[in-house]
Amino acid sequence: MGSRMAANLARAGHDVRVYNRTAEKATAWASEHGGEAVDTPRAAAEGADVVITMVVDGAQVGEVLLGDDGAVAGAAPGTLFIDMSTIAPGDARRLGATLAERELGFVDAPVTGSSPKAEDGTLTIMAGGSDADFARAKPYFEIMGEVILHVGALGQGQQIKVISNAVAATNCATLAQALVVGKATGVDLEAMVQVFASGAANSTMVGLKAKPMLGHDFSPLFRLAHMLKDVDFCLSESEAAGVPFPAAALARELYVAAMGRGLEDDDFAAVLEAVEGLAGVKI
Repeated sequence: MGSRMAANLARAGHDVRVYNRTAEKATAWASEHGGEAVDTPRAAAEGADVVITMVVDGAQVGEVLLGDDGAVAGAAPGTLFIDMSTIAPGDARRLGATLAERELGFVDAPVTGSSPKAEDGTLTIMAGGSDADFARAKPYFEIMGEVILHVGALGQGQQIKVISNAVAATNCATLAQALVVGKATGVDLEAMVQVFASGAANSTMVGLKAKPMLGHDFSPLFRLAHMLKDVDFCLSESEAAGVPFPAAALARELYVAAMGRGLEDDDFAAVLEAVEGLAGVKI
């Protein structure tokens, strides 16, 4: 995701300096897109107006920003930090408070749309932060995204993202169950998917995941382990608010079962295999 988003910034004429924990990836990106690969987050931030992070979780964001040779150490006062990872809302708020103490701006701006939309610059971006910081970030968002929303205070971007991903995970798991029921009852699965797509059962998951599920093609667009992480974040937030989310909780159990089957690096559509295993039915 991050490499594709950075490529769009470079194509738009920005001078982009990139860091990756795997140095070869940063070097290859720079060779292809004309940017500069550096050895540390600190070097990436030196002289930058804006620093964008796109990693797996809050611990990684914290390490990239605040660890040894972290980006904060190389940033001048007033630098704007934009985290486009999906992390716990509380982590976003804590990081923002730490950066504010150092006179640095911070926006949490997770994205939805997966790799294809990252490549063509049509992501949906939900940003939390102050009005002033969002205004500074928006020109960059407009290069990477199509739907850009300022959704509230710092952390609210992450709050909406994890709820959204919990809905997507639940829809995907429900589709998997429907396909297994259809197989067990002898229906034409291709015809059933067409009916779903043209009626009230339609969803983005039907459009994106039904065909891969039918072919058992789980080439990763969004890793199953990452989806489970986001569902866990959502359930932690709902529990803290004293509000149940039983559909997401039940879906979580299927993703945990899929993890137990060694599917963590596959696309999250591989939750189908957990459903098949429980039912003893393979579509």
